[in-house]
Amino acid sequence: MARKILWGSLALAPLTFAADFLLDLGDVELFVLASLALVPLAWLIGEATEHTAHHTGPGIGGFLNATFGNAPELIISLLAINKGLTEVVRGSLTGSVVGNILLVLGFSLLVGTGDMRLDRQSSYVWLGLILVATIAFLVPAVPSWHGDVERNALAVLSIPIAIFLLVLYVGVTWWQLSRHRSRHVAAEDDEGVWSLRAAVGVLAVATVVTAVIAEILVDTIETFAHKAHLSDFFVAAVIVAIVGNAAEHGGALVVAHRGKVRLAAEIALSSGAQVAVFLIPAVALLSWAIEPLALSFRPVELAALAGSVLVVGAFFVDRTSSRRDGAALILLYVCVAAAFFISGDR
Repeated sequence: MARKILWGSLALAPLTFAADFLLDLGDVELFVLASLALVPLAWLIGEATEHTAHHTGPGIGGFLNATFGNAPELIISLLAINKGLTEVVRGSLTGSVVGNILLVLGFSLLVGTGDMRLDRQSSYVWLGLILVATIAFLVPAVPSWHGDVERNALAVLSIPIAIFLLVLYVGVTWWQLSRHRSRHVAAEDDEGVWSLRAAVGVLAVATVVTAVIAEILVDTIETFAHKAHLSDFFVAAVIVAIVGNAAEHGGALVVAHRGKVRLAAEIALSSGAQVAVFLIPAVALLSWAIEPLALSFRPVELAALAGSVLVVGAFFVDRTSSRRDGAALILLYVCVAAAFFISGDR
């Protein structure tokens, strides 16, 4: 029954398109409608990921989910830069990393069933990438704590940092995929399993539709936030980040609930690492075609990144996980969100 409801609710996407372009709905109504439309799309991405992982193994399956899931965030970031919302972009990107490794992973462990053992080596690789990125961000961030955070010198200083992180990401990702490919033993074809081409095709289409829906949501979220009396930074780091991570949330929760906790953890951590060492540098470099973006992150953002990595890493000392670990990660995310709320706008 639930699956039929989710399949049927995919109609919310074209309904949202129609409401945005044809009907005279208010921004708050559009925000709610777009949020609802993202739920079945996230579920569909989760479905396609699970079928992809049947052919590729959990490592590559998680990588594909993270890749398709982060594509909307790249589009949203560039659109926001074009509108001059650079502080919103930085907040949403750091909030996305924290949301992935705390909130998405936390809920995955909380609802997970079956084998709760995790791939500790793979997890530490992704966490290590995020930690390296956090340290690298200090180079342009520290000077920005005094003076104009948007000055051109900081944007120029961000270029070598972005290039370094992209090269690091390509190298580590190649090694990770080779490792998972060598360890994966192809499963026998099961009845009802999609072909690899069909699964990847659904991932691609669902991601494109998610990007369009997310754009509608971002266009209306400022009005929603204003009426809720929230700071732009909090909206970006928490609300926009959660919305941008809808695919990862849905994908991870679906597969975790079906007993594939290892794949769910791979989705959450690889997605967080992708944002830190691929998406953020890519946005910084591509922004030069629009308006240069300096990686001038705030102290609270860098502290949240580093603290989240260290806490999750401590949980992974033991290969097994539990629902209690998931609840602890969710609680930590609530604390981080509270810190974002208290810090307000810069």
